[in-house]
Amino acid sequence: MAADARPPAVAGQFYASDGGALARQVEGCFTDARGPGGLPPRRRSADRRLVAAVVPHAGLRYSGAIAAHIYARVAAERPPEAVLVLGVDHHGAGRGAALSARPWLTPLGPTPVDLGLVRALTDGPVVVDERAQAREHSIEVQLPFLEYVLPKPRFVPLQVRFGPLAYLREVAAVVRKATEGWDVLFLASTDFSHYVPVEEARRLDRLAIDAILARDAARLYDVVDRERISMCGIAPTTVLLAALAGRQLEARLRRWGHSGEVEPMEEVVGYAAIELSEPGGSAAPA
Repeated sequence: MAADARPPAVAGQFYASDGGALARQVEGCFTDARGPGGLPPRRRSADRRLVAAVVPHAGLRYSGAIAAHIYARVAAERPPEAVLVLGVDHHGAGRGAALSARPWLTPLGPTPVDLGLVRALTDGPVVVDERAQAREHSIEVQLPFLEYVLPKPRFVPLQVRFGPLAYLREVAAVVRKATEGWDVLFLASTDFSHYVPVEEARRLDRLAIDAILARDAARLYDVVDRERISMCGIAPTTVLLAALAGRQLEARLRRWGHSGEVEPMEEVVGYAAIELSEPGGSAAPA
């Protein structure tokens, strides 16, 4: 792999640092009681109805089983030509909407970036900024799943910093225009409530989830602000909803869960797996 590949930033922290151990850890997310209940199917549908999804990004021990509900669906359908992963800016290191144009490494190997889509997305507020991506985990933790369920994944990482709704709509307009004519799977990486009692997380997260299920970017942005929901990925999720506005899609909550399901804790972090699909049913079991 080229020397300019992005090295993993959170291997050994958010997921296993050894390739074999990581593959087993990903498989454990699928077979976990909170997950889909089994490994992904070996045979794929010739069609793909899944257009977009919301997935969590905590350590695989905590949120991987929730994310696996979406990746089981990805594994069951025709692979997309590219995956656009919209991530969080947890570190404030970049310039707002930041792309990466180099391959990304995990212990499972390299994942190439679709440079054609990167070029199409480099417009207006969206720029290539490798420094912004260097330490961010919200996109990186999706790669072990993508590498496991797709034969030769090509992806584009787009990290979005929180900002005014008008700014996020501007980023979404770039995404919408750039992806026209592309066979792209869109993923928004976010956790929901952070470090609140379980029932509070359940109540607050449901408000945000209902806005996502309604596919209403402004409603999501407003309710997260008004209720002070500590949803770290409000920016990428708002961009996702705004970019897909107008498309005929069905939204479905696959699974909501929290970190307290893994080990006892008084305050938890909430996770959700939400899919947006073309009408006609789903290819993977709930």
